[in-house]
This record gives sequence, structure tokens and C-alpha cells, in this order.
Amino acid sequence: MAVSAELLAPEPPAPQTGTTKSSNPLLSYLAVRLALVIPMLWVLVTLVFFLMRVIGDPITAAQGGRLTATQIAERKAEAGLDRPLLTQYWEYLSGIVRGDFGVTLTDKRPISDILVVNGAATLELAFWSLLVAFAVGVPLGRIAARYRDRLPDVLLRLFAILVYAAPVFFVGLLLKLLFAIQLGWLPVAGRASTNVELALQNVSPQTHIMIVDAILYGDAGYIGDVLQHAVLPAVALGLLTGGVFLRLVRVNLLETLRMDYVTAARSRGVPERRVIRKHAFRNALVPVVTVMGLQVALLLSGAVLTETTFEWQGLGYTLAQYLIKRDFIAVQGIVTVLAVVVCVASFLIDVIVAFVDPRVRF
Repeated sequence: MAVSAELLAPEPPAPQTGTTKSSNPLLSYLAVRLALVIPMLWVLVTLVFFLMRVIGDPITAAQGGRLTATQIAERKAEAGLDRPLLTQYWEYLSGIVRGDFGVTLTDKRPISDILVVNGAATLELAFWSLLVAFAVGVPLGRIAARYRDRLPDVLLRLFAILVYAAPVFFVGLLLKLLFAIQLGWLPVAGRASTNVELALQNVSPQTHIMIVDAILYGDAGYIGDVLQHAVLPAVALGLLTGGVFLRLVRVNLLETLRMDYVTAARSRGVPERRVIRKHAFRNALVPVVTVMGLQVALLLSGAVLTETTFEWQGLGYTLAQYLIKRDFIAVQGIVTVLAVVVCVASFLIDVIVAFVDPRVRF
């Protein structure tokens, strides 16, 4: 039977309609996330600015009753608070772009200096707290998933709820009462002993991160002193996030264990411990990494109470002191930086997740 030439002819390529996918999904994904971060930052800093103005005049709030009306007017002119609101707003945004967050009203300290010195302390506390959160939440979550609905699982779930629900300052006070006052094992407060702090001020270059400065100083006794001071605040704040990690690891590990490839591994006779460690655990960690960016905000909010409880002179402790003094210019600068840190941390977590789990790129 003869076959028509039209049937043998190759089909013409289908016309391309709509947009085509990028040749590099990872770059497209990161570009979209970065484009979303910029308006988010703008909204946050704008909210901080106008909320501070709703509170009232910061000069009068901080110095009212101690200065005359003429002196208050001079202070307003010096700080630029006598200018139109939109002019102040534009100068505020321009200063943020240049890294200039203004000068505090009460002690005339540049806010950028506060961010360098006290921000390093908060960064150090957040690092130790994340270590505690991972050390507590991840292994205990694995145990809870392995013994699902049995006594260890029930006890661990109760523990996760308690450490998450308990106020961080209350946990901190209990830790101080037990380990510092009753047992005398650990220091009560501070980032280091007084003699250690004075000695570390001579380190060059000074990073203001106490453990790094102690390592640069090269004294093992100073390193041990810094680590001892970090234990209680890190545990108090780390348990808060550790409870979240515990429940996340448990839930996601249980879901992963029901996947087909895990069932196939079990059918081949792979021991249960190896199934959890080699096949299920890594995939179960992806949501934990995703949520870790959200926990940065939780750590920063908890740092205010933790640093105040342990007199850890970071941004949270400094923010509380300026709130007491009603120095709203300092509060505005610190809150703005905390908002920026949360946005940047969220973007970095998105980048990490995109590398760990290729599925999010599409």
C-alpha cells in the first residue's frame, strides 16, 4: 500500500506561545526572591518611621520636664525634627542607604556604633542559641519519630510544648537560680568577667564578638570564662527554638518515612536505624532549614528578654535601656536594623533551601 508523502513528512515545530522558562531556574528563583525583599524592606522601615512619629515628639518625650521650651526647640532643630514630615522621611531613608541611623538623644552616641558593638553581642548570642536549638531539637525529634505514640514520643512532645510556651525570662531566672546561685557552677550574668572584658578591649583587631576576641588574645582561661558566661543565656533562648525544631523534625520525619523509596529500602531488608539516618533524615531537614529563617525573628524578640535577664549587653538589652529613657531616635534605629536583619536572613534561608532542595526552584 502506498503511503502518502504528507504522512511521511516531519511535523513542523509547534509555535511557541507565552513565556519560556529560564535556562537557569536557580537564578530566576533567586532574582524573584531578591525582587520581593526590596519592597518588603521599604514597607518595614516606613512602618517603623511613622509608628515612631505616632508616639509623639521624641525630644519632648525624652527630655520633657528637664529642659525649657527654648532648649527643647533648639534640640528639635538640631535633630531636624522641626522640618516637614516628608522631609524627615526622605532624610531617614537616605540615611539608611548610607548606613547612617542618626545619633541617640540621651547620650549622643552614634547608632551605627551601637549596631557594631552591641550588635556583635546579639549575633554571638544568636549563634550559641542556634547551636543549642539544633543540639536539642534535631536528635530529640528523631527519637520522637522513631518511638511514635509511645512513652518517649509523648514525653518529648510535652517537653517541646513546655519549652516553647514558657516565657524565656522565666526559664532564664530558673536557670540562674539553679546553676548559678544554688549550685554555683556558672556565672550569674554578663558576657565575661570584669578582668577578662578589660583585657579583651586591647585585642587588635577587636571584633566585639567575645569568643573571637578571646581566641585572638590566645588565653585558654579567657576562652573558658567567655564560654561559661554564654551557657545559661544560650540555653534559655535556645530551648525556645529547640522546641520548634523538635516538633518539625518529628512531623516531617514521620511523613518522609511513609514515602515509597523508604518503603522500598525497608523491603530490601535495610535496618530501621539506617533507613532513618540515610534515607529519611536529610529530606526531613529541608522544612527545618526553611523555618530557621522565621526563627531569626523569634530569636531577636527573645533576645530582648534574655539579654535583659542576663545583662548580656546586646541590641536587645540596649533597646530596653533606651525604651526606659524614652529615647525614640535610638529605638527607631535599632528596630529598623532588626527588621532589616530579619528580611536579609529570610532571603539567605531561601538561597540555602534552593541549593538543598532543587524542587523549590521550579
